[in-house]
Amino acid sequence: MEIILTAAAQVFHREGGAATTNRIAERAGVSVGSLYQYFPHKQALLDTLVTRHVAQARATLDEVFATLRADPPDPVTALLRIADTAIELHSDRPHLHALFARVATRTPTGLAAVEELREDCVREAAFHIGREPGVADPDELARTVVHALDGLLHHAPAAPERQRARVRELVRLVEP
Repeated sequence: MEIILTAAAQVFHREGGAATTNRIAERAGVSVGSLYQYFPHKQALLDTLVTRHVAQARATLDEVFATLRADPPDPVTALLRIADTAIELHSDRPHLHALFARVATRTPTGLAAVEELREDCVREAAFHIGREPGVADPDELARTVVHALDGLLHHAPAAPERQRARVRELVRLVEP
């Protein structure tokens, strides 16, 4: 099964939504019938890849969140650390993650997993933003920041250095 998922990630990254189970099976070196024993259709492959990505992201981000809570830096530094972590999580195959956003998160399973992680990121960002005096609505601002980062990662894929530069430019534009 692992070889099928590795092949699926490679083929989806290269071919996007045009990928077929036949191409994935060929890349994995298995028959399409063997692929169907584990995954009844292409969407099942995408859902499994999304679930794995979200689990990896959750584990990594939970560690970052714990570190930031243990010794909170200034809010901008905290937000940049969270953003840099998210960028790193998407650096291996940015076009595959864009496909996740377009296709995989349209299923109830994929959408629920992604939404739960996104809400955790909003809560963590709001915690840090709320430490900044004078912020009227930390939750609303956190939601805006997280959705902006999500948009960059999933709808404007680029190399990690370019993504980091975009995030810093956004921060520069909104800093007082």
